[in-house]
Amino acid sequence: MATRANAPQKTSQSALGSLSPEKLIHFFRLMYLSRKTDDREILLKRQQKIFFQISCAGHEALLVAAGLSLKPGYDWFFPYYRDRAFALAVGQTVKDQLLQAVGADDPGSGGRQMPSHWTSRALRLMSPSSATATQLLHAVGCAEAGRYFSHHPESAKGNYGPGDYRAFKDVDFHADEVVYTSVGEGSTSQGEFWEALNTASNAKLPVLFVVEDNGYAISTPVEANTPGGNISRLVANFPNFHFAEIDGTDPIASYEAMQEAVAYCRSGKGPAFVHGHVIRPYSHALSDDERWYRHSSELEADALRDPILKTEALLLREGILTEEQLQKLKTEVDDEVRHAADEALAAALPTIASITKHVYSEDLSPTDSVFSTELKPVDSVDHTIADLVNCTLRDEMARDERIVIFGEDVADATRDKHLKSGALKGKGGVFKITAGLQTEFGSDRVFNSPLAEANIVGRAIGMASRGLKPVVEIQFFDYIWPAVHQMRNELSNFRWRSNGNHSAPLVIRVPIGGYLTGGSIYHSQSGESIFTHTPGIRVVMPSSAQDFAGLLRTAIRCDDPVLFLEHKRLYRESYGRGPNPGPEYMIPFGKAKTVKSGSDLTVITYGAVVPRALQAAQKLERERGISAEIIDLRSLSPYDFEAIAESVRKTNRVIVAHEDMRSWGFGAELAARISDELFHDLDAPVRRVAGMDTFVAYQPILEDAILPQPEHIYAAMVDLAAF
Repeated sequence: MATRANAPQKTSQSALGSLSPEKLIHFFRLMYLSRKTDDREILLKRQQKIFFQISCAGHEALLVAAGLSLKPGYDWFFPYYRDRAFALAVGQTVKDQLLQAVGADDPGSGGRQMPSHWTSRALRLMSPSSATATQLLHAVGCAEAGRYFSHHPESAKGNYGPGDYRAFKDVDFHADEVVYTSVGEGSTSQGEFWEALNTASNAKLPVLFVVEDNGYAISTPVEANTPGGNISRLVANFPNFHFAEIDGTDPIASYEAMQEAVAYCRSGKGPAFVHGHVIRPYSHALSDDERWYRHSSELEADALRDPILKTEALLLREGILTEEQLQKLKTEVDDEVRHAADEALAAALPTIASITKHVYSEDLSPTDSVFSTELKPVDSVDHTIADLVNCTLRDEMARDERIVIFGEDVADATRDKHLKSGALKGKGGVFKITAGLQTEFGSDRVFNSPLAEANIVGRAIGMASRGLKPVVEIQFFDYIWPAVHQMRNELSNFRWRSNGNHSAPLVIRVPIGGYLTGGSIYHSQSGESIFTHTPGIRVVMPSSAQDFAGLLRTAIRCDDPVLFLEHKRLYRESYGRGPNPGPEYMIPFGKAKTVKSGSDLTVITYGAVVPRALQAAQKLERERGISAEIIDLRSLSPYDFEAIAESVRKTNRVIVAHEDMRSWGFGAELAARISDELFHDLDAPVRRVAGMDTFVAYQPILEDAILPQPEHIYAAMVDLAAF
């Protein structure tokens, strides 16, 4: 071997493909850097200096090939937790990665993310989560946003006054940018995987999907996850895709495949799918021991395919490096990793005071006074809620070209040829809330989504992260549940987990609630408390037309994600109608409204219970001379406790009334806080009036008994007043 070290052979360029000898050395250095960073983390974990470890070992060749084929700061990257080598290849440092492992006050997460969840705004490395496959939809939305800005370059510009999210979203785009995203083969079982491929295929988006197939989803082998054991065979008939299935432990095959895939995406032909067969020489994570479920013969076979050893052999065989030069390179990397670890261990830790930073926007809160504008009606017509929601969306779309609207059935007509000619009237949603918007603003700004709620919210997250303002619709609250994963594990903490590097301020409009006479189980649900229990998302539920207009405009212009709940029973009710308040009318979140003043008791409520409480209060005053004050919260997260406290101190008696079921609901939170903080102002226990702890039935006599009616509220008022 000593003779070979002193007499390198001549390099055969054909053996290197399009990689030059110099680039192959760089390629190997990144691979080895990734492996040694894994090894250093394992050592630190065993020394109890870090708290978790999950490795990229065995994936290095495939991922370095991907990283070297893309453009940091130009393309966009939505990786997953095996992508250490990719992150290093696009420019992240070992120190950055080890800072996260230590839980230091690292710039990418501030000690909030576990290791292997790397983030960099400059590199366009978007913050991943531990949830599998969710990021694929973000990548699709990101690609859609890039295409939109290319077609509407003026939307990326503009002078923004106070109270506008655009001031905090610098938009940069390139007509040929590519969006990278990756998963393990086990994640291809997730619905979001198929939803992402579906939209990328239909829209011919420049998304590079990489499947890192190491044969195991923790302890579950590929054949138990994937029919036939090969995901490439299952996806082969998606149109508009470029497909490649390769040995992901081979650096040359990996690089050639990635170069072809990226070129295909950049050309505008559509998405690419690279399926790389890799190995997992270490366990799933350091908390796992694969020897419990993998036979030694299998592990030995994997070891023979180790990409580090393969690339070392190629460098030596082709005479690119001598053994002495190879050892020198390794020593340099070892020293770099050791030095980075020392620096990370000495770094400052995050402070307790930093915990709540970036839960919401630090730049523009919807509670700010800038969103308190004067009511300036532009007509004297008593508009319905449905009318003013449509009008507000129209005004905001005219003002802000970054707003896009999509969801199930929200468009006038997807086949828009006859729409443009006037031969079709158009739909515009099951409640006609978005009617006419596609006709006026075009099919690239208002369009229908697949029937897949996670697809709607996941894509919106990717769009919003780029600077668009998606205002998406979930057709019925009853069908929001497939999207909850995206909302709870992605949207809510996107800003917080990335230490403010990334955010996704978007609006999710959702028709909610019952009182429909026949709505039954799947068209009558409430459940707002589930979302008010989710930090990072604002929740609003107004009850009158002008409040809908003012709060929706605030939701669109603010810098936080907003769940905008629209009670569908109120859309065209006579209650709450009013003149158009004007195109600049806004209401800050967290400001309740006194619907009726009173002196003897307080009713705190929201949504469709507001007119029912008002009806009960009017009867109470007319028949018994008891004066009830009605407080409409309007905003549930945040909610206006100051208004509640002021009213309770005046009346000394309080009822909390809401449509959702009584137990474990939003009213329980209000009742507990009132009892805790206003105990000495109460002359009676806090009462709750709410729906029964069951589902809403189809038969009207059952529905009337299940949901709170005016007579239920009236009876509670009489009892409380007599206490």
